[in-house]
Amino acid sequence: MAVCIAVIAKENYPLYIRSVPTQNELKFHYTVHTSLDVVEEKISAVGKALGDQRELYLGLLYPTEDYKVYGYVTNSKVKFVIVVDSSNTSLRDNEIRSMFRKLHNSFTDVMCNPFHNPGDPIQSKAFDGIVSGMMVQTG
Repeated sequence: MAVCIAVIAKENYPLYIRSVPTQNELKFHYTVHTSLDVVEEKISAVGKALGDQRELYLGLLYPTEDYKVYGYVTNSKVKFVIVVDSSNTSLRDNEIRSMFRKLHNSFTDVMCNPFHNPGDPIQSKAFDGIVSGMMVQTG
């Protein structure tokens, strides 16, 4: 399961970041923001190769000693980043894809809320519940 989940706006500012355990929060903020360079690189490479048709799932962005960072980009250029523990070898690529699909569907529900202003930080309890279900349970 994930140790950090982030939603980054088209303009590269965070709309939502949640991490477990919370004492490593700054470290995960740094990890998410450093992954944005890789996301932009992959988007531009795919955009040149396939024109307008592209895969939303970017796959493994980069591994670190402790974590693996995965990326996903919506059609509106909103980026999702999921950080998982490297020691979790049972997590397959299709499970990561499923997590991104669930996250994207929940994000779409938030954006369809008439009381949510696009570009504002996400404060939806339903979205938070979906993210909590994907996070590593500690304790």
